[in-house]
This record gives sequence, C-alpha cells and structure tokens, in this order.
Amino acid sequence: MPFAANSQQSTFKGLSPTGKVPCLETNGMLIWDSLAICEYLAEQYPGCWSAEVTARAWARSAAAEMHSGFQTLRSLCPMNCGIRVALEKIDEGLRADVDRIDALWLEGLNKFGGPYLAGKEYGIVDAFFAPVIFRVQSYGLQLSPRSQSYVERMLSLPSMQRWYAEALVETWRKPEYEQAAVAHGKIVRDFRV
Repeated sequence: MPFAANSQQSTFKGLSPTGKVPCLETNGMLIWDSLAICEYLAEQYPGCWSAEVTARAWARSAAAEMHSGFQTLRSLCPMNCGIRVALEKIDEGLRADVDRIDALWLEGLNKFGGPYLAGKEYGIVDAFFAPVIFRVQSYGLQLSPRSQSYVERMLSLPSMQRWYAEALVETWRKPEYEQAAVAHGKIVRDFRV
C-alpha cells in the first residue's frame, strides 16, 4: 500500500498508535515497534536469537544500535533497492556510519565464526541489517572484504532475492524519496520497471 500524503494520520493511525509501520496485530495484542515485534517473535519461536549467551547479548546490542542509530546513512542513502547511485562524495558523518557498520559486522563475524553476524544461523540481528545490505548495493558503499562477503551472502538469500524482485516491479514512487536518493549523487543504473 502506498504511503499517501498525510498517511500517518489517515491510513496507518487506525492500525498503529504511532501511525507508522511496522505494526503487528496478533492474539488481540498490538505491537508497534520493530524491536518489540522481534522480541515477541523470539518468545514464540526459538532460534530468533542465538542460544549462546555471549552471541545473544552481542546480537541484541548490535540490533539495538541499528534500530536507533546510523542516522546519516539513513538520510544520505535512503532505502531504494532498484537503483545504483554514484555518490559525489562520502562526507565525514556517512564515512563514520559505514566504518562503524563495518567494524560491527567484522566483530560479530570474527567473534562468532559466521557466516552470519552472531554465528552459524541467520537471526534477528541479520534481519535488522538487511536494509543496510541493500544500501551498500545501491550506493556502492565500500566495506572490508569480509563484510563485503557477508553482503553477498545476504543478497543470495531467497528472502532477500524475493524482496529485491518485488521492489523492482513496484511502480509507486514517492517524489521526496526519489529526490533524497539523488541529493548527494547521480543515478547510474535504474533496474525498476
């Protein structure tokens, strides 16, 4: 469903107290924050977080950092799966965010042995960084070789491929998002319909 003008007050306000998505309605409960949704799901389904206490604590910290951080990355490289943008320059704030993500990923991959951030199994922490994976691809962000291998691994997952394929055929565009995507660079490829 497109996010029409003033949609937070109209379309989604009836679904979520914040008027934003994601929002999960289940068993008569309303859960309106992505981290809270993941914690609820982890209570229902074992394996969402690592069973190993150190990996689980690290993964929760990394997911929380993603949930509340990396504002420069979010603003200068808005989510857009189907384009490739050549950035004019990488400013200090964006470089700091990309360097921190790289360091964080390397810490998890090295400490817990990969192939995912907290070990052998895909988990919530990987899901939290999925939008960053697409940003790395769309904006050509440079990472260390091990982090870049993680990006490729994530992009090869069937769920990520499905997300990408569905994004390419989505015809709805929000002008503000389109303008933000090229505010600091130029579209060099557009794979969308």
